Amino acid sequence: MELAVEVFSMLADATRVRIVMALRDAGELPVNALAEIVGKSPAAVSQHLAKLRLARMVSTRQDGTRIIYRLANEHAQQLVADAIFQAEHSLGGTPHHHREADSAPDAEHRRGEVT
Repeated sequence: MELAVEVFSMLADATRVRIVMALRDAGELPVNALAEIVGKSPAAVSQHLAKLRLARMVSTRQDGTRIIYRLANEHAQQLVADAIFQAEHSLGGTPHHHREADSAPDAEHRRGEVT
């Protein structure tokens, strides 16, 4: 249970959620590109990435002098997608993901492909 709580605490930050979403969409990105996408300084993004890396939510590879980040597995993106789906329910009415689910195959909905 404690490890699950740590995972949720890693995702309890808007910048880290934005980083996960950016990596989900792009596959792999260096710090500067992530910083531009999430609207934070490269130093701030580096600190968030270090936490996500310690939690084994992101992994790295070296490309010359650059470090490239990617999601370590599909579970972080699924947790974020499910959190977004849950948040949509709190807004009232028919959540966006339910309107899309009516026209999309169930497999896409389960994978957390949100827009």
